[in-house]
Amino acid sequence: MVSNSATSQPPEFLSKQVTAASRFYLDLRPRQTQQLTVVCGGSETCAPDFVIDRKTFPYWSIEFVAAGSGELTLAGKRFDLGAGSVFSYGPRVPHKIRRTEGPPLVKYFVDFIGAPSVRLLRAVGLEPGSAWQVAAGSDVRGAFDSLIRLGLHRDAWTERTCALQLELLLNIIGRSRQAAAASDHRARLTFERVRQHIDNHFFSITSVQEVTEACHVDSSHVSRLFRRFLSEPPLRYLQRRRMQWAADRLQESGRLV
Repeated sequence: MVSNSATSQPPEFLSKQVTAASRFYLDLRPRQTQQLTVVCGGSETCAPDFVIDRKTFPYWSIEFVAAGSGELTLAGKRFDLGAGSVFSYGPRVPHKIRRTEGPPLVKYFVDFIGAPSVRLLRAVGLEPGSAWQVAAGSDVRGAFDSLIRLGLHRDAWTERTCALQLELLLNIIGRSRQAAAASDHRARLTFERVRQHIDNHFFSITSVQEVTEACHVDSSHVSRLFRRFLSEPPLRYLQRRRMQWAADRLQESGRLV
């Protein structure tokens, strides 16, 4: 079921390859202004054949993935989309969005114009053509839901309240990015601590569980960290460290296998 604002028909640039949507449309032919102005926004559940492939776009846009998976190409750079992905594009930023196999891709979007647009996007680290993962997806989704409710409730205050809600959404995204950066720093420190323990004790370690217990870290978390920062599980790193030690010893003169 597709739910739209009753005052306007869907513009041509919106995909019809959706199984459900809640969208609102304000002024679809806005004049450039000195103020932030929301053009349209909403949420979409993408059909299996969903594809958006544009060379440019008339407005600035933010999209947020709430569920499912997909592929994104922004100005020639490829990104994997998953729950918590947020990205932006706009005029002269080629972009392609495609749903991949698995659960349906559910995403939110907002399109806008105005002189402050690019400055505000850059201020939160979301310059057009960029993409990253937010740390507080529920907060971003809640801000989008509020924006949709405001956009669907048409009265004399709709345009102004939507612009204010967009600024709030941008602030929430910026805060989430800072939280993600802090989380990434903590993850790196934990990874380095565990790897250092393996480097210091690899000869006596008999299992990865010994490492996780000694470092007081959950084993599944350690596995995710090693796959994230080394692209291999911790057991393989332990084995490789031992093999490297053995190879170094064999190169020393007078050593026998």
